Amino acid sequence: MPSPITDAHVLPDVLQPGLRLVFCGTAAGRRSAQDRAYYAHPGNMFWRTLHDTGITPRRFAPAEFIALPALGIGLTDVAKFHSGNDSDLPFDAYDAQALRVKIEQYAPRILAFTSKQAAKTVLGHVPAYGWQDSMIGDTRLYVLPSPSGQARGAWDVSAWQRLADAFHATQAIHVPGVDR
Repeated sequence: MPSPITDAHVLPDVLQPGLRLVFCGTAAGRRSAQDRAYYAHPGNMFWRTLHDTGITPRRFAPAEFIALPALGIGLTDVAKFHSGNDSDLPFDAYDAQALRVKIEQYAPRILAFTSKQAAKTVLGHVPAYGWQDSMIGDTRLYVLPSPSGQARGAWDVSAWQRLADAFHATQAIHVPGVDR
């Protein structure tokens, strides 16, 4: 069962124990906040890329985001109480500590930041794309190019494909005593 919806959150966290992969953005964009669905703008490559790389078996609509835990996937943002472009958010919108607490609590195998800005907010430095040396608890960290249409200049599906390959490899991993 996903974590409870908090009315104050722009979008609810989609987190539960046993997830293999959690995607983390900076904040819901205007369209996502309006539609109450993750990555809802038609120009956003998120849902298309999940399907094209084989992370999901079909292309989900943004409104279907709540179905992802059945596939071992969760969603969250660093800024849960604000929406809009990163440049429009107040400095105190980001709560990296709250994200860390949630990730330690739910312990997904992989936390994938869907932009360098989201990762920078949590890691404290501008990271390179791909796997990070640091972890949150037992969770490995990965940084992706933003799927936003506004970030099309930095778009590179190969980083997403490498993540998809790792995601599929986690299916074969069995941790004794843990149903993941």
